[in-house]
Order: sequence, then structure tokens, then C-alpha cells
Amino acid sequence: MSRPVEITSEIDPANYSEIIDVRSPSEFLEDHIPGAINLPVLNDKERAMIGTIYKQENPFQAKKLGAALVSANISRAIKNNLIHRDKDYQPLIYCWRGGQRSMSMATILSRIGWKTTVIEGGYKTYRASVRKTIEEQCSQLDLMVISGLTGTGKTEIIKQLQLADEQVIDLERLANHRGSLLGAEPDRPQPSQKYFESLLAQNISGFSSKKVTWVESESNKIGNIHCPEALWLKMKTAKMIEVTVDINVRVKFLLAQYPHMTASPELLKEKINLLHHLYGKKQIKEWCAMIDESDWEDFVQSLLEKHYDPSYRRAINNKQRTEVAQYELTALNESSIAELVQKLVE
Repeated sequence: MSRPVEITSEIDPANYSEIIDVRSPSEFLEDHIPGAINLPVLNDKERAMIGTIYKQENPFQAKKLGAALVSANISRAIKNNLIHRDKDYQPLIYCWRGGQRSMSMATILSRIGWKTTVIEGGYKTYRASVRKTIEEQCSQLDLMVISGLTGTGKTEIIKQLQLADEQVIDLERLANHRGSLLGAEPDRPQPSQKYFESLLAQNISGFSSKKVTWVESESNKIGNIHCPEALWLKMKTAKMIEVTVDINVRVKFLLAQYPHMTASPELLKEKINLLHHLYGKKQIKEWCAMIDESDWEDFVQSLLEKHYDPSYRRAINNKQRTEVAQYELTALNESSIAELVQKLVE
């Protein structure tokens, strides 16, 4: 006798062997439960075709053709992806609304003998849980913002705090972007806004309000990603520590951190030209000349002094944070950052 399909509104990946998203690839790409695999019962082209037939021609014909396509795709998924799963396999399945697509897959998997569960309300239920987690968790966080001019090692401090088992929100890692004009990561596209929020919700879901949560100072936009309002409002009024570093040390540190920029001078000039409306043709021409001459240290120092540092100071003045400490680093290396992190967690 086959197992009945179970229905749940509680989404805890730890309770299941695997999470299967049966929506189309484009739906999955926009957002999905982190860690889920995509086994679409209809691909994008098939889904569009069935929808068109249903609306414009004959709903019954659409259902018959849809059933044939779904059956073939589920068969392929079992043969290619699930054939080696053992009898204790317990998948959690969802589609857009917890309807026909997820139940089609779930029914067959349960007939095999696997304990199969479907998310009630599907992705819509999951998406609501993401928004709720961000709203509720962010309001309760004891947030400490790590602030400092560009090139003061804030990201490395965040990484070291995470290694020390501190509660950390690494926004740049989640957004795949370093949060500035030159912050795009080579060959690593940014996630969609919704998937960024999924990753953020996963990140903070287990955080305790009784412990400090560390976050790097960012603007409300990281590349193409917007910081959710609940977190952004919390960051604007949070406690803050500031890290200061001599500009010569910062210049050398940034050159070591951005080798892909000095290796692609034409791309770098394209990005610099985006600042023409702020600084005019003369300044842009000076920066481009430094790039052409590979005068990297002077270029970076000029960009810091004329663009990044003034922008940072303006942003800080628009926030209502309470500075609780200031730390000066004479070097930016693993040992100096580890020493600072030790002071922060004591």
C-alpha cells in the first residue's frame, strides 16, 4: 500500500532528505528555497504552450497535453535524478501554489514508497515566510555596524568574526557584490532581489537577540540589490565601531583586493566614465590617463580622496548611529585583523 502524500505549512529543511522545486527553470532562477533542486514537471516553453492552449483554445485539450508532458518529465526526473535514492528518502516538494504540479510529482513518489510531503500553498507560502522572518528577526537584532572608509578591511573583519562563531550578516557575500562602483565580482552574477532575501532570511533565522550581530556598513543598495527596509532601518540607528587605516596602507590593500580591475584597464575606464556627471570631463580624463599609464597607486589614492571618502562621510552624516569605539590599524594583514577581532569578541 502506497504512503499518503503529507501536507505541511512548516518549512524546515532539516526534516527532509531533499527539497524539490517542480516549477519551471525561470521560476526557480528568480527565487527558490536555498538548497532545493529543480526538477520541473513543465519547462518554460511547455508551461507557456499549455497556458496558451488553456486560455485561447480548449481547457480539456490543455489538461490532456499537460498530463502527457508532466508524466514524461517526472519519469525522466526519476530515472536521471532519483533512481539511486534509498527507501528512507523523504522529499519535500513545492510548486507555485502547492497545486497540480507539486501533487503530480508527490503522488508518484509516494506510490514508490517514499514519505513525501508537499508545502501547502507552495512557493507563495515560502515567500511569505521569508518576508516574515526578515521583518521579525531584524526588529529584534542587537546590531553592531562595522564602519570605516573604503579599504579599511571591513569585509575581512566580517569574515574573521564569522570564523569565530559570531552572528554575522555578510551582505556583500549574499549579494555577490562589494557594494561600490567597482564592486561587481568577475564571472559571478548577482542573485535576484527575491533570492537575496531568501539567503538573508536563511542567514538570520536562528540568530539570538541576546547576542551581538555584526554587519558591515553598506548603503541601501549593493550593486543591483536593495537592502530590505527592516534591516536598513535597523542599520541606520544601530551601534557602530569605526576602523581607521592610513591611506597608503588602504591603497596597497585595495590594489591587492582588485587585481581583475588593473588587469582590465579598458573595463575600468568604462566604469570610471560613469562618474562624469559628478566630477566633469577634466577629472575623468585625469583618472583615465593614470589608468593608461598604469599609475595605479596614484589612481587609487585620487579615487579615494575625491570620490569614495567624501561619499562615505556624507552617508555617515545621514545616519543616527552611536559610535561605541574606534580602532586604528597600522596594517591590513591576517594577524592584525585577527588581533582586532579578538578585541571585538572579548
